[in-house]
Amino acid sequence: MSLNKEKVNAPKAPAKRKAPAFTLPASNGEKVSLADYKGRKVVIYFYPQDNTPTCTQQSCDFRDYNGKFAELGVEVIGISPDELKSHDKFIAKYELPFLLLSDVNHKVAEKYGVWALKKLYGREYMGIIRSTFLINEKGYIVKEWSKVKIKNHVQSVLDAVIEMK
Repeated sequence: MSLNKEKVNAPKAPAKRKAPAFTLPASNGEKVSLADYKGRKVVIYFYPQDNTPTCTQQSCDFRDYNGKFAELGVEVIGISPDELKSHDKFIAKYELPFLLLSDVNHKVAEKYGVWALKKLYGREYMGIIRSTFLINEKGYIVKEWSKVKIKNHVQSVLDAVIEMK
C-alpha cells in the first residue's frame, strides 16, 4: 500500500482568490501598494526576520534567481515585521535587488493568513508562517506555498511562473 505524501514545497491547489490589497513602507523609502503592480506578475514572500539563517538563505535564493524572474516579467517582494532600518542593513549586507516591505503591525500578514500561533521548544508565540504567493497580472493568487521549506523552494516558484505561460 502506497501512502500519498505531499511533496515538500508543493504549492496548494490554485486559490483563485483576489490577493488582499495593501500599502506598506518599502526599503526604497516609498509606500508600496499591491495596486502598483497591476498588469504584472508578482511573487510575494513572507519571512519571519531579517538576518536569521533560514530567512537569509531564502532571501539570497530569491536574489540569485531574480534575473530569471525578471526575464519572465515577475517582480519579487519580501515582507516581514522588521523595521525599515533592519531591511536597509539586510539589503546592503546581502545585495538584495528587490524591495523589502515593513509590516511591523503584521496587518498584511494577517490579511494573507500567515500571522499565526507558532511553537518553538515548547513555547507558543505569534509570528510569520514562512509563505510565498504567486499573483497574476489581474491581482489573483494563482499559487500559494505555506510552511515553506527552503531547499528548492525558489526553483518551485520559478517553475510555477513558467507553467503560467
